[in-house]
Amino acid sequence: MAASSGRTSPGSTLTASFSGKLAQAFGTLPKPRSPHVHAAALIEQLALKRSSSLFVYDLAEHADFGTSMRTSQQAADEATVVSMQTRPGAGLVLLGRLAEGTSKHGPRGSVITAFTTPTGLEAMAEQLADLPSATATSRLVIQVAAATPVGPSLSISPSLSRLGVPLTYLPDDVAVILSAGAQEAVDIAALSYQLSSQHVVHVFDQHGAARELRKLEAATTSAPVHDTIAHAPLDYFSYHGDPAASCVVVALNGAFASVLASAVARIPGLGLLIVRVLRPWDAEAFALALPRTARSVQIVDESYTSDFPGLLVGPVSGAAAQRQIQALHAHSLSPEALATHSSSASATWKYLEKIVGASFGPSVEPEHLSSSAKKVILYSGASGKDSLLPELIAQDFVGSSSLSARLLVEHDEFAKPGGITVARLHLAQQATPTSDLPLATLIPIEGRTAHFVGVFDDSLVKTHDVFRGAVYGGTVLIRTSWTADELIANIATPGLDILRNQSLHLYTIDAAGIAARHATQNLDVCEIVISHLAFLKLYLGRGGSQEVLQQLAEATFGSNIDNVAVSDLALAVWRDLAEISAPVAVADAPDSTSLSSFNFNTLAVTEDNVSDSLKASAGGAKRAITNLLFPEALRPKAPTTDEEFPQIPTLRPDLPERTFVVTCSVNRRLTPLEYSRNVFHMEFDTSNTGLKYAIGEALGIHGWNDENEIIAFCDWYGVDPNKLISIPVPETNGTVRHVRTVLQALQQQIDLFGRPPKSFYAALSRHAKVKEDRMALHFISSPEGASTFKKLGEKDTVTFADVLQRYKSARPPIADLCEIIGDIKPRHYSIASSQSAVGDRVDLLIVTVEWATPSGSPRFGQCTRYLAGLKAGQKVTVSIKPSVMKLPPNDMQPIIMAGLGTGAAPFRAFMQHRAVLAAQGVPTGPLFYYFGSRHRSEEYLYGEEIEAYLHDNVLTHAGLAFSRDGPRKVYIQHKMQEDAENLAIMLDSDDKGVFYLCGPTWPVPDVYEALVSALVKYKGREREAAGKFLEDLKEEERYVLEVY
Repeated sequence: MAASSGRTSPGSTLTASFSGKLAQAFGTLPKPRSPHVHAAALIEQLALKRSSSLFVYDLAEHADFGTSMRTSQQAADEATVVSMQTRPGAGLVLLGRLAEGTSKHGPRGSVITAFTTPTGLEAMAEQLADLPSATATSRLVIQVAAATPVGPSLSISPSLSRLGVPLTYLPDDVAVILSAGAQEAVDIAALSYQLSSQHVVHVFDQHGAARELRKLEAATTSAPVHDTIAHAPLDYFSYHGDPAASCVVVALNGAFASVLASAVARIPGLGLLIVRVLRPWDAEAFALALPRTARSVQIVDESYTSDFPGLLVGPVSGAAAQRQIQALHAHSLSPEALATHSSSASATWKYLEKIVGASFGPSVEPEHLSSSAKKVILYSGASGKDSLLPELIAQDFVGSSSLSARLLVEHDEFAKPGGITVARLHLAQQATPTSDLPLATLIPIEGRTAHFVGVFDDSLVKTHDVFRGAVYGGTVLIRTSWTADELIANIATPGLDILRNQSLHLYTIDAAGIAARHATQNLDVCEIVISHLAFLKLYLGRGGSQEVLQQLAEATFGSNIDNVAVSDLALAVWRDLAEISAPVAVADAPDSTSLSSFNFNTLAVTEDNVSDSLKASAGGAKRAITNLLFPEALRPKAPTTDEEFPQIPTLRPDLPERTFVVTCSVNRRLTPLEYSRNVFHMEFDTSNTGLKYAIGEALGIHGWNDENEIIAFCDWYGVDPNKLISIPVPETNGTVRHVRTVLQALQQQIDLFGRPPKSFYAALSRHAKVKEDRMALHFISSPEGASTFKKLGEKDTVTFADVLQRYKSARPPIADLCEIIGDIKPRHYSIASSQSAVGDRVDLLIVTVEWATPSGSPRFGQCTRYLAGLKAGQKVTVSIKPSVMKLPPNDMQPIIMAGLGTGAAPFRAFMQHRAVLAAQGVPTGPLFYYFGSRHRSEEYLYGEEIEAYLHDNVLTHAGLAFSRDGPRKVYIQHKMQEDAENLAIMLDSDDKGVFYLCGPTWPVPDVYEALVSALVKYKGREREAAGKFLEDLKEEERYVLEVY
């Protein structure tokens, strides 16, 4: 919260009078104390203080580890921070920097730290095989954030399976240490810098534990230094469960091991041995850690696939042989299987039963998972005003000395535009057995364990399964501006069923409405405060009162926020928070609704989240085949809707606007064949599409490239046009993809004949095999090449295809080329019809765009060429775009229209609408029309209609300017000057006339001058005042320009 919010200092306390009341709600009073950070942040601070150089790899940043280092200012005693990219040979720079290490780095020596992920460690593994021996003045620490996207859904996994390859390359004397819990991650990270003569790889749980907001102790900076890990106070293994177990499960230290430990603690005869130090492997210590009673060892071996050898089989087999274990079995655990078996306590329980081959019975399931701890799930948008709301709520509890409060935030960036954030908040008495259990296990979002579910994005109740996580009789808060009836109508049927069957208490708060009543600025801030207070009111329960909520609000936020009294907001929340009841179920009511589930696929929501998943894949690639065989997995799903004609989900899913498929019914040339300009009229049938448009709006045409030119390009490029290609939809991080042939992709989607930006030259230079091509492309993309770039674009009008043909050695794979070029953008054309007049039809007025380059090569406008070639019956994808060309609210207001060439399009719609009103006997004001083109005989566009409107008095007056028909050139401003008195009266009177201009920009100054002169001459205004009057008309939307 910004300082201006009035939030009290960390040391502030609450008054004793309501401390007791709040204590009734939970048994203790949360008291804000010192600021708290995540374990990952403490590891970052350690690395800065204890390293001479810090290399932050991009995959670590994608895992939300080391991101703050990029912009933070380092102190003189902190490490130099270098941003790195993960690519082949990524480890070479570490070797080089180690080789440079000397005493110049002071007492720390040359301590190099790298931040990466298991995937990043895999990329640098081959170079790490050449690590020189560590010394007191030259050593390497790699902090590895275990968080890896896996599977088609790109779910984030804590899997350690990617460590297999690095372990085969790392020298045996490199310590590989695994941590699980948040505090353990901080402690082992500190230990990494206390080993004076050993390289260390520390792998910690960035999937969950290290990102939790909770109370942590920062590692001491005065800890003793140890030569190697063998001399450090760290147990290589930790044992859990029955001391006399006959069966022992062996697992790597990590999130899943914590879940397993909580389960085996309740099962007689079963033990768990957790491996904390993977290298150097100590077989003797492992054998000693096994109970003497052990007869069977079950290895939970994490591997990338079920067929790939894991990390533990080899070392455990050798160590177990020393103990003459009778039965030893390895169980491969892929990332997908890991997610399944750790999703809940019951899932882990069943997995143990499976690998051990015994039934433990439900009565022995861990009781503490259903203890008196309070569990909260909060849903909100992944960005914007609510992004900090979960942490703000958690801060009320994290600082308590008697509470264990833990918060974990996860994001699903692909679920909907803007994404979804799910926060889990766990509140328990201190030192409970669940202290280090993953929150995803403690509070599964589909596990019916949450006492409170908050939904701060009401659209989710239509599409997502947000209620399933609530315990029977739990509380649900929805922030919404809908009325109770509207909310019930918008909740999907399965959601209503859960509300009824689970007897959930449903509350609503209209935060936007309350904020609007109390504040005049920073409404978003007020909405966050109101949402927070609504949570607190429900949390207080019977132990609360209006006075308690007001005192708590002021203790948290101060007395006012932006001149709004916080106590008033609390009072409004107390009064407005309403409980509503779900309606009684209708017997045999049909239900075809399928609600989406949350998928944790993004660690940090940023504008530049780009990963390898965004790369296009081509040919026989498995991804393209998967998309064809299982389209439902990766293609967009149709949203739940009551629309008669819903959006087709696979129709241009890359576009944010609603799209429709219409049918070309008329394509008629208006100008003579021998005339140089091809102006044509088009009509599209919109029957059974649901397409609606307002007068003056524009139609977006999603055009195609010419098929013959695409085939010719494929032949030149050496690519089979029938080859399959899978292209990710922008802003979906690869989860939604198009599957096309190369021909379909280049013809229908990729802007091959568009104008390339500078970034294209830069990207293409990386693919050039000839030095001259590479240097030329790099020069054009550089600031020094600005004039060359301008000439290529504006004078030579080169296309993407032209550039490829100029620099022939630069040939990216076709899939990469598609990604570099990008998609064809829709072209928008003013609609030349009124739906009130033409019904299920939309008309356009188009002029083809043609020119020649300086070398004489012909050029064509991509979309006008596409439209000109359309035949009756062909389908076209379109969308609607709002426009400034709106009719005035009062039919009696005079309308003055000025259109040049195809700028006549919206005014045809205006006239059609006025004709409909006339036929209905509706009185209307004057309608003046000025039209300009070159020749009356060739370009009097819709001339017959205009003459008919004049005859029927629909059109009051027409000023027609055909510039090439007379001895002198006549333009529309000349016709306006002839009618200056009428124009001045219509605009500058109580009639409130409206002036519209549509067409090219060049006549704007002359038209403006004609109107200013009219106002000066016939309204007695000074020139400056007349100009000011026209500017004011713009603000009133009575002087409207749509020029291009």
